[in-house]
Amino acid sequence: MASTANASAHARTHSPSHRTVDADGPEEEDLGPYDGHDRESLGQSFRLKALSQDEAGKSTSPPSSPLRQELLSDREDDEETKDERSMSVRRMMSASTTTINTASSMGLYTPDEERAVLWKLDRRVVLFISMLYMLSFLDRSNIGNAKIAGLSRDLKLSSAQYEWLLTGFYITYITFEWMALLYRLVPPHIYISLCVLCWGLLASFQALAASFPALLILRALLGISEAAFGPGAPFYLSFFYRREELALRTGLFISAAPLATSFASSLAWVITKLGEHGPIAPWRLLFLVEGFPSVMVAAFAWFHLPDSPATATFFNKRERDVAKLRLRKDRPVENDTEGKRGLRLREILETLKDPKCYMTAMMMGYSSLSSQALSAPPYLVAFVVVLITAFLSDRHRARSSFICFHALLAAAGYMLIAIAGWCRWPNGWRYFGIYPAAAGFFSAITIIITWTINNQESDSKKGTGIAMLNVIGQCGPLLGTRLYPASDKPLYVMGMSVCAVFMLFVFALSLGLRMVLAKNNVCRASEYERFGQQEHEGLVGASAEKRFGGPEPFEYMI
Repeated sequence: MASTANASAHARTHSPSHRTVDADGPEEEDLGPYDGHDRESLGQSFRLKALSQDEAGKSTSPPSSPLRQELLSDREDDEETKDERSMSVRRMMSASTTTINTASSMGLYTPDEERAVLWKLDRRVVLFISMLYMLSFLDRSNIGNAKIAGLSRDLKLSSAQYEWLLTGFYITYITFEWMALLYRLVPPHIYISLCVLCWGLLASFQALAASFPALLILRALLGISEAAFGPGAPFYLSFFYRREELALRTGLFISAAPLATSFASSLAWVITKLGEHGPIAPWRLLFLVEGFPSVMVAAFAWFHLPDSPATATFFNKRERDVAKLRLRKDRPVENDTEGKRGLRLREILETLKDPKCYMTAMMMGYSSLSSQALSAPPYLVAFVVVLITAFLSDRHRARSSFICFHALLAAAGYMLIAIAGWCRWPNGWRYFGIYPAAAGFFSAITIIITWTINNQESDSKKGTGIAMLNVIGQCGPLLGTRLYPASDKPLYVMGMSVCAVFMLFVFALSLGLRMVLAKNNVCRASEYERFGQQEHEGLVGASAEKRFGGPEPFEYMI
């Protein structure tokens, strides 16, 4: 008893403060004010320390203590599972380079960091691109206000010549919409700046025109410069945003057109009024005042716009990393084109042969044709509806359902206008029909553009798809000008009825494409699963990656 007491006293004497020693085990440490999680961590640390001391022959526990047996058992279990854990880690590290899950779920960045990156992109890129599109829309559409201000009188233009000024712009605009592909060949900050500079100069030079041929040439060149920018802008935005984020940003971009239209006439009226007693004709002043700001903005665009998330100067280093990481799911490592320029001819040809691209292009054509009926719609309402629609489309990761809804909405609006005209109802009915017609077709165009980009697997295919969409789709306005002959005014029942039918075609095409894409998704998933079963240990092998263009099959957004 005395020896035991002495041993216990000796142990207490040589133990640190706040520790006690049990005769049957090692010393137990007073963990102080730590919570349960910290106690568990400290306990594990102490257990490992005790094992280390035991191996060195310094343990105060007898050789046959239960704790030592437990620690040795744990060590044996650790050794048995060491290889398995190591293999799991190596497998996970390997999978991280080929199978990209959501980076945030892997702890690579926080939701707050992602929100900060998105907020900067929205402010610095989307709003600036939308402002550029608004400027381009003002520069192309001010020809009508210039005519009212005396253009036709001063240049002695006939009605046919004035129509050619409108048609000449659209001919070159449609012909050169393939230039959307140049966003992948030329650094975007250079390319966009040159486009803005060109259309700003050409729009301003219209003020110097002294004859119909000179003005026609300037209008045709203006069509080329604006075709180089506008149609490819949603493609440029896809460099920075995920598939499920693109509709809202495209909606902000597209809605700049109705927003510009809502105040273009008022702005033109103010400018021409100020120029009535000036040294130059009011229509010449209008071209200068609305054209020259684009020249100044072009210089700012050179330094402001990034080529990719990696080159955005408004990001710090951490934000650049987050901006790149968050796109890894949409841009797998094998298909990542970060820092690379160029196009793949094989993918361009594949897109040209893809019937799905022609279906979306025809939807765009029918929608654009229908816009000809809306010479004075409530554009501000359409602006708001476009943004709401785009937001909900992104939130639910759905495209076809929103196109179908808005196509039917627009068709109902046009049909109401046609029926009201046919039955000679009060004009209030016809005006009321403009609201669903305008909101429906602007929203449908926004989602159609986004859907085209979403369902292409690479930048080469995205660029080709958006070029096809615009080249085919913009042919609608050329046909639309023939739907409203002077003999049908002021009700234009035939034109409104045709627009309603075309919007029903958009509904049918969207529904058909939805079924085609859903079937393709099922086939791709089944084929991918079959390939996965043939690979060693169920891992995705090189054959599957080569066949599907990445570690996972591309899933069409429907």
